[in-house]
Amino acid sequence: VLIATWSEFGRRPKENASGGTDHGAAAPLLLIGDPVRSGLFGAEPSLTHLDSTGNLKYAVDFRSVYQEIVGGHLGADANDILGGSFDRVDFLRAPVAV
Repeated sequence: VLIATWSEFGRRPKENASGGTDHGAAAPLLLIGDPVRSGLFGAEPSLTHLDSTGNLKYAVDFRSVYQEIVGGHLGADANDILGGSFDRVDFLRAPVAV
C-alpha cells in the first residue's frame, strides 16, 4: 500500500493585505507505506529566495512524483499517461514487476 497526500496549491510566505496568505506554487507532499524509502527528498525551501512572483521555489516537480507512482508502483506507462518524461525521484524501494 502506498499513500500519497498533497495539495494542488501551496501558500505564499508573505502576508497579504487582508492578513492572510495567497495561493502559492510549492507545497508539502507526504508519501507513506512499505514501498517508500524513508527520508526527505528535495531541498528545504528558502524563505528569502523566492521566485519572480513571490512564491517559494519548489525542489521536486509533482509530475516527477506522479511518474514514479504511475510507472514504478502501479506498473503503467507513465510517459503515455503524463505526456512526457520528468526528472526521476528515487523514493520507491523497488519497482513493481509488470
